[in-house]
Amino acid sequence: MAVMVHESTLAEAADRLWEELPGHRVEILNGSIVVTPPPDGPHQETLTWLIEEFVRIRARQAGLRYVQGIGLWLPTGPDDYAVPDFSVVDADYKDELVEKNCYAPHVFRLVLEVTSSNWTNDTATKVDIYARSGIPVYLVADRKHDEVLLYTDPADGKYPDPVRFKRGQTVPVPESVGITLDLSVDTLLDGDD
Repeated sequence: MAVMVHESTLAEAADRLWEELPGHRVEILNGSIVVTPPPDGPHQETLTWLIEEFVRIRARQAGLRYVQGIGLWLPTGPDDYAVPDFSVVDADYKDELVEKNCYAPHVFRLVLEVTSSNWTNDTATKVDIYARSGIPVYLVADRKHDEVLLYTDPADGKYPDPVRFKRGQTVPVPESVGITLDLSVDTLLDGDD
């Protein structure tokens, strides 16, 4: 009996996983497929609250768009892409579609991740990848360590050490994003009250 071996690309394998695991997030980071299970309720409440905050300060009128779960094409490998939890992008980001519903890194002004079970991807792997991609502001709601990390202004493919924020504090969104907004650490970590 003959056995047929189907060779596929990394991108094709990621597409198959995405189809076979509804609700999971599939990314290719540094040439490896990463699958994240569906988020919990507080994770999603944080994202809903962020949208409400950006509506409240009229970010669209400032020429920005704020979106959940759109693809970010990465320069770290031929098929690499991430799907950040929340992003602030230029209003004309749709003109910068690369492929597979992923957009060029230069349209992203801020990327935010809320940690889940695979928190090391958000606090280590993506710190490196987003810096190498030139993402100007990376915010991590690190629920594992009960703090929020703010990375800004990557140089030579690296972020300086993050500014750390604890409960009871607020995180000022850097002016480079194009809006003025302070975000509650408690709400970023726990979801909306």
